[in-house]
Amino acid sequence: MYRLTAVLFCYACLASLTEAAIVVKPVTYEVDNTVFEGMLVYDGDIRKAKPGILMVPNWMGVTDEAVARARQIADDDYVVFLVDMYGADVRPKNSEEAGEAAGFVRGDRPLMRQRAEAALATFKGSAQDGVPLDTRKLAAIGFCFGGGTVLELGRTGADLDAIVSFHGDLLSPTLETDAGKTRASVLVLHGADDPYVPQADVQQFIAAMQGTDVDWQLVQFGNAVHSFTNPQANTPGKSQYDRLVAKRAYEYMDELFEEKLD
Repeated sequence: MYRLTAVLFCYACLASLTEAAIVVKPVTYEVDNTVFEGMLVYDGDIRKAKPGILMVPNWMGVTDEAVARARQIADDDYVVFLVDMYGADVRPKNSEEAGEAAGFVRGDRPLMRQRAEAALATFKGSAQDGVPLDTRKLAAIGFCFGGGTVLELGRTGADLDAIVSFHGDLLSPTLETDAGKTRASVLVLHGADDPYVPQADVQQFIAAMQGTDVDWQLVQFGNAVHSFTNPQANTPGKSQYDRLVAKRAYEYMDELFEEKLD
């Protein structure tokens, strides 16, 4: 299988290499009379159905950078659905707007679950519209806000093979009661010095997971902080890209996907 790692940690530099074949297709759907617009991303030349990856971006939502990352993850190995968690009319322009949008969703966990579940159902339904998606092999990944979202989706008992959180939120109001409902194999990739998701949160998450039969693992990267996979993150000591840590994190994801999706 084509390895994601070497491409993903410098995906912005290499996007043009796969541009010709990759399809980026807007998909609209409704949840409680609110219109959402996600992006289906896949190689238009493939004919055999491929495993699917539901991808929830960071708090900036559906952006050009998120689409570029989805393109590189998809390559010719996967069909990716980039999730819109805010609604088609909400596209944050800065961190203040992103914080407001993410905070609204994060503060209402039933709403977060409902929107994530609707996105997953929409993704599965795309296979009936000619998208080369193998609905028997599905994973969900997320970054920062998106990492917390896919973990929350897992706690609904969603039918997924794997869940990967990159520097995501770890806590939930129902963490202790719902952690064991997760059916997917869970991989949490965390910066050990992340000030936004501190070690107290990490330990609470570990304690909750240890009380379950879920197949899970949590990897902490030394000297890494929040957003270590995001080349645009540049706030030292708080939120900062780390090329080597990003490479290692994607290698962990590769290994899990080879086990669960191949």
